[in-house]
Amino acid sequence: MTKKRVLLVEDDPNLGMLLEDYLDLKGKFEVQLCTNGEEGLKAFLEKSFDICILDVMMPKKDGFSLAKDIRNVNPNVPIIFATAKGMMEDKTEAFTLGGDDYITKPFRIEELLLRINALLKRSGQQNQTEEAKPTFFEIGTYTFDYQSQQISHNGQQQKVSTKEAELLRLLCLKKNDVLTREEALLQIWHDDNYFNGRSMDVFLSKLRKYLKEDPNVEIINVHGRGYKLLVN
Repeated sequence: MTKKRVLLVEDDPNLGMLLEDYLDLKGKFEVQLCTNGEEGLKAFLEKSFDICILDVMMPKKDGFSLAKDIRNVNPNVPIIFATAKGMMEDKTEAFTLGGDDYITKPFRIEELLLRINALLKRSGQQNQTEEAKPTFFEIGTYTFDYQSQQISHNGQQQKVSTKEAELLRLLCLKKNDVLTREEALLQIWHDDNYFNGRSMDVFLSKLRKYLKEDPNVEIINVHGRGYKLLVN
């Protein structure tokens, strides 16, 4: 069995070593432990990883900044934030930056393992099914490249986050048809709870701003159902 490579960036040496030892003992993970964000970025640029676990409050480079750098290199690798910061604003920023999950300290190591396994499973399934779907779209006078996560218009490029790209792709696949709120939440966040719904509303607002230059393009709310990307 090929071991899954885990990038663990945690500045608490005791917790970092505990997590590293626990995952190593499971026999299916190969863990690289880094103690600050700069060290973590260097490791990510030198090797390939199947999943990243990032502390947020770290010296030299915090976890959010590190995640942004990672997303610029690889838009699809799963990222879990592990942090003592539990405010709604922090969680919103974590998902806006393309994080896939968020676990608040203190946590049970068994719970972290469950989240790791769930994300790796989803990532594998997504890689198998996404290949058959289109990745390049024309949206009025815009073009959207899902793979590079870029919206282009009149020679200008707008880089979008992973979650924004996933949401826009779903809207494009259902252009001029309803994308239900539940479908979007389950496909992108894998949970249709209230917090994830609030996060999605933030991403929709950003997508509307990105597409505002073409009056024939509009993302509308369909009351009680979801959203629709209208292209006239």
